[in-house]
Amino acid sequence: MVLKKRFIALVSMTMALVILFFCATNVEAARMDMVDVSNNNGEMTISNFQDMHNNYGVKAMVTKISEGASYKDADAAIAIKNAQSAGLYVNGYHYARYNSVAGATAEADFAAKMAQEDGLPSGAVLAVDVESSEQSHLSESQNDADNSAFMTEVAKYGYRSTIYTMGSWVGTVMNVDQGWIASYPYNATDLTEYSTHHGWQWSDTYTFNGSYGYFDVSQLYDNYFTSYQTPDLPPKGVITVNNNSGVYVPLMALQSDGSMSPVTNRGLSNNTPWATDQTRVVNGITYYRVATNEWVASQYVIG
Repeated sequence: MVLKKRFIALVSMTMALVILFFCATNVEAARMDMVDVSNNNGEMTISNFQDMHNNYGVKAMVTKISEGASYKDADAAIAIKNAQSAGLYVNGYHYARYNSVAGATAEADFAAKMAQEDGLPSGAVLAVDVESSEQSHLSESQNDADNSAFMTEVAKYGYRSTIYTMGSWVGTVMNVDQGWIASYPYNATDLTEYSTHHGWQWSDTYTFNGSYGYFDVSQLYDNYFTSYQTPDLPPKGVITVNNNSGVYVPLMALQSDGSMSPVTNRGLSNNTPWATDQTRVVNGITYYRVATNEWVASQYVIG
């Protein structure tokens, strides 16, 4: 009897551990429309992605491309190639370390060049992962300006971009109009959290049979990650400026914190045309860029 009781107790403990293990790794599922991979998952094969597509309903893959201003993920190129061969849409993401507009622009240039080297197709998404300590202590306006600079810059390389961040940062650390938001409930069955965004990443511990490690999985709400589209490029054209209250049109300079300050050593002549390649909204005012860091407020634009 004692031996039998010990055997039953051992079986019960084993079953409890098995249940605990599966509950800890695979929560009850929302849809698995997109899977996130990186070097943490090793070299992903065509068969790995085919299994995800055929047996789990995965439509798209997003792989880490880069981080900061110098780190390149060594497994991105093979992940892109094999996911495409398996019939998945492919996308990439960059882990941001920037804390200024200049830093964001530099990281965008680096990320986009690495994405091109890795074979990420034009029109794919190159998202920016914004959740590091570098952004946590910045103001909302600074983070918004930095994120806008990153997304504007990668568009020049033919990639669309969106912000990935945790749900608790949305509207507190930064503003995200339509992004890719992470939030991990215990039970995600039939939930549609963050449904006004492109997608909701609902687990970071999902496991797939035959694939190594834990995976982030997302439920998508539109075709942003499951299509290849030409990005919206900054406007290019000519504006005519005039200041009815003065002899010249004042210029503004974009600061590292996302604000504007007056340029004190020059201005533009009234009723003159100027080429512009970017617009930016600061505190509700639209500014047109007419030189490297010289901007004209919309109130002075007459045509």
